[in-house]
Amino acid sequence: MILKIDARGQRCPWPAIRLARALREAHPQIEIMADDPAAERELTAVATAAGATITRQSSQFSQIFHVAGPGVVNISFTSNG
Repeated sequence: MILKIDARGQRCPWPAIRLARALREAHPQIEIMADDPAAERELTAVATAAGATITRQSSQFSQIFHVAGPGVVNISFTSNG
């Protein structure tokens, strides 16, 4: 099952934090929508650190990132709250 995260309207680092949390919870397939221009760079960094693959699909109003693969996220990418 694909976990869908709507991070539109959230500025980085929040989309990256939400992705890191989902990866830490071992969701194998994640789709995250984001509209912050910095999202691609930050989401790619989190996915790469977790050993996951990430692909981007653009739409008129936001970008959709598909993240797949198991991985362990460096705990420093996520908050404890």
